[in-house]
Amino acid sequence: MKRFLLLPLFALMLVVQSKESSDWPYHGLTLSEQRYSTLKLITDANVGRLGLAWHYKLDVDRGTEATPIVVDGVMYTTGAFSIVYALDARTGKLIWKYDPQVPRLFASRACCDAVNRGVAVLDGRVFVGTLDGYLVALSAKTGKVEWKVDTIIDRSRAYTITGAPRIAAGRIVIGNGGAEFGVRGYVTAYEATTGKQAWRFFTVPGDPSKPFESPVLAQAAKTWTGEWWKYGGGGTVWDSMAYDPQTNLLFIGVGNGSPWVRKYRSPDGGDNLFLSSIVALKANTGEYVWHYQTTPGDSWDFTATQHMILADIVFSGRERRVIMQAPKNGFFYVLDRVTGELLSAEKYVATSWATRVDMKTGRPVESPDADYFKEPKLTLPSPYGGHNWQPMAYHPGTQLVYIPAQELAFPMITDPKFKMTSPLLWNTGIAVAGLPEDKQTEAAVLAQTGGRLIAWDPVEGRAVWNVQEDHPFNGGVLATAGNLVFQGRAEGKLVAYSADKGTQLWEAPSQTGIIAPPMTYAISGEQYVTVMAGWGGALGLVGGTIANAAGVRSISRVLTFKLDAKEVLPPAPAQPSLPELAEMTEPAATIDRGRAVFHQYCSACHGATAVGGGVIADLRYLNARQRNVFVETVQNGIAATGMPSFANLISAEDIAAIRAYINKRAHDAKGK
Repeated sequence: MKRFLLLPLFALMLVVQSKESSDWPYHGLTLSEQRYSTLKLITDANVGRLGLAWHYKLDVDRGTEATPIVVDGVMYTTGAFSIVYALDARTGKLIWKYDPQVPRLFASRACCDAVNRGVAVLDGRVFVGTLDGYLVALSAKTGKVEWKVDTIIDRSRAYTITGAPRIAAGRIVIGNGGAEFGVRGYVTAYEATTGKQAWRFFTVPGDPSKPFESPVLAQAAKTWTGEWWKYGGGGTVWDSMAYDPQTNLLFIGVGNGSPWVRKYRSPDGGDNLFLSSIVALKANTGEYVWHYQTTPGDSWDFTATQHMILADIVFSGRERRVIMQAPKNGFFYVLDRVTGELLSAEKYVATSWATRVDMKTGRPVESPDADYFKEPKLTLPSPYGGHNWQPMAYHPGTQLVYIPAQELAFPMITDPKFKMTSPLLWNTGIAVAGLPEDKQTEAAVLAQTGGRLIAWDPVEGRAVWNVQEDHPFNGGVLATAGNLVFQGRAEGKLVAYSADKGTQLWEAPSQTGIIAPPMTYAISGEQYVTVMAGWGGALGLVGGTIANAAGVRSISRVLTFKLDAKEVLPPAPAQPSLPELAEMTEPAATIDRGRAVFHQYCSACHGATAVGGGVIADLRYLNARQRNVFVETVQNGIAATGMPSFANLISAEDIAAIRAYINKRAHDAKGK
């Protein structure tokens, strides 16, 4: 206990409260982000009695990714477009709602749907980051705005916020998204009571003709070449953070480069610090302490923004304070969180870009298939990652980490004509190619695509058990003292497994794909399990073929379960049917042109090969009136739904070619 005497009273209070509470007060339950609950009213012996206690319908049916916070019987959570809900955690009754009125066009500035991963709650305030870049403090009792600050440093660039704020040293910390569009990453801490900026840490260096913000950025600039700052550089802190009160260190996960292709942003090579790195900062000042770069010179969108877990484990016969992460690149890392020393780095999924991590240098040993600049390469993992943002969980009893992993390859193809034409468009340097459009090849691709729930031993660096899943992009994970692991699935169900063996014990339908992580809490001697259900996010927009194989569409709800509950969901809306199709009169050359332009401008929202993912309109289902006004619609945009104008980007002739391609894909769907 002596070591706690050096801590601020605030930090000590957080440690004690985290361990004793039946609430879910922080994003990862505790500041260590383990997502492990000591509650055991629901166990592997009685989980089969779980039933739906209540459900609450959200305002917008799009990607739903939040972890609810529960404090004193009130649940605070978010839906798409950063709408905040305060609900009675026992009944699901709405207490208040805050809609920040995010302009819907900001959805087109977000790479991966208009999502939000939740709020932070501290001292009677609820903090939310909005898609249009504001950090807002609300009264926890009324939902009224107490303060609001603009976090964006340059509004000519496509900055957004999708991540949940974190609490560190009594301050509210938030990062931003936007690396796909061409921004410079940073993370900012604000005073909780006033919203005043306390500090800001830039993750990549800016224009070297101007003073660097800190000496560490001057050193980082030596790992870049060319004129990277004109492209933004990237390195956004768009999701994971963790705070250790014992050392007063804040750990941030840093994202990919902008553009993805290193030879465009840094043509003479270099590690490009601090891209794809875990960075430790002093929580009260934002001062750099150490970093570990998981993917030096990243060219594959292998972000290190994935969930980070703090734990104390016995490693090589010695108790170590560690930080653990399974970033996109396919390796599971264990680091000493005090010093940044690498303790372990083993593959948790198949990788084609690197064979191993050299434990002496800490660097990956790249394979011949890593470099795709001159020749396209089918890469594992894909830019969706061996593990994406969906949180893992660590169970101190089993000493296992449960990883929501996925398996899908991606054709990395450099765009030889790349130039940054607009800071509001995707600027990856990658040529977008659609999936095969014949059913036989499509089926073969899908057969090699799936997900896995992996129980990983971080000390031995191996999987103890696996659950094979039919589809990728499944939900985050919750572990409990009842020997349970909960996970939502892409095909539309919440599942419980035994934590020790991975045996499936229970499932419940959700009518929609689940990508958010479950959480749990107790009120008056009853334990509840809640998950935010609603298909969407990156794969929900682009991966329509996969979504269609899973048979899901987006129906966004809060679903809460408890023992012996009997509530029933209302019937799911019927799946739409194809309208009467227009005749195919355009020549093959026009359709091929439409295919190319569609994948350049439209597939990020409307799905590769024009197969919608159940979130945004599936263009194959356009009726005669919509087809007639298609050119004008694309030129003018639809601000109310978030679709921007393409008048200055796509000619009327090319838009008509897109329409011809969509018509061809509608005929394909009908089997003509």
